[in-house]
Amino acid sequence: MGGIDFESSSPNSGNIEKESDVFEFVVKNGHGVKGLADTGLTTVPPRYIHPPQERIDRKDTIDSTPYLGPPIDISGLLELGGENKDEISKTLCAAAEKLGFFQVVNHGVSHEVMENAKRAAHIFFNLPREKKVPYLRENSPCPHVHYGTSFSPEAEKSLEWKDYLSMVYINDDEEVQKFWPTECRDAALAYLKSASKMIHGILSALLRGLGVDIDESTILSYSDARAVNMNFYPPCPNPELTVGVGRHSDLAALTILLQDDIGGLFVKAENKGWIEIPPVEDALVINVGDTLEILSNGKYKSAEHRALASTTRARVSVPIFVSPIPPTTIGPLPGLPEKHGKTVYRQLLFGEYKDNYFKGAHQGKATLDFAKVSN
Repeated sequence: MGGIDFESSSPNSGNIEKESDVFEFVVKNGHGVKGLADTGLTTVPPRYIHPPQERIDRKDTIDSTPYLGPPIDISGLLELGGENKDEISKTLCAAAEKLGFFQVVNHGVSHEVMENAKRAAHIFFNLPREKKVPYLRENSPCPHVHYGTSFSPEAEKSLEWKDYLSMVYINDDEEVQKFWPTECRDAALAYLKSASKMIHGILSALLRGLGVDIDESTILSYSDARAVNMNFYPPCPNPELTVGVGRHSDLAALTILLQDDIGGLFVKAENKGWIEIPPVEDALVINVGDTLEILSNGKYKSAEHRALASTTRARVSVPIFVSPIPPTTIGPLPGLPEKHGKTVYRQLLFGEYKDNYFKGAHQGKATLDFAKVSN
């Protein structure tokens, strides 16, 4: 550990040298938070302590019942000639409009595929540092796969208690896939491919549910790029002082989230407070991303959300981020501004929005201001 005395870096020590050492160890040297947790520290270093207003306390959550309905059975949406397609579509649209988060069951991704994806995340992050360092952004042989920690470490005053592996999937490009870590490649691809029909079904239902004409090729263009992230939250000695993920809304059109049984996903319900999305066996969590809020002219909600680590167990989640490719134009679908009587968002390239989204630390939903029409 290079003589780093993590224990002396108490929350009130203000020891800048120790903070610098922690940053070097975790971020620059690629040990990640996993390596930090493995040192046996009994308190989080100062760099991981977040301001009180940003911390997560389960006692502060509100009742989810008015905002989050029961998991939605979407089997009828995915089957050829399935029953209740219109009813399922309306339920999905209502959930996207109300909270922007909902859970689905009978979605076509098997229990085995989901378990293998979670297991693969544990396997990768438990590899020795030497096996993970080659995938750091500055080392990775492919721009579509990288391993990292926190969201934007260089820009953040307080780091997030999370490591991640991101693998981008575009048009089944095997040349890209061969760079994915072998320890999790097959499990990630199986998860992605199993979810493909569900992704198209949900996105189609939501876009067509806006009540304007949209053709199949346009719908497909909003899901050309898909990224599988494997997120790892090591056991944390003081989860009440830090966050696994800070307040943010997602960049994507849709996010398909596989979470384990630990829980810790919190969503902001309008301005009323935060609710926790409970783990439901074999359910997937779906949430609206910024891109879909822009396409819907603000009708669908890209909700702020954040995550909490556990004191006793490593938590994993495996999201699929469904997005357009950078040259695709995003903006309110034709006819929506007239239908809504206002234009909330402007037309811009997805690549422009993506560049702005990643230029700094998490900032709640403020990233959407970049796409809003000037008053």
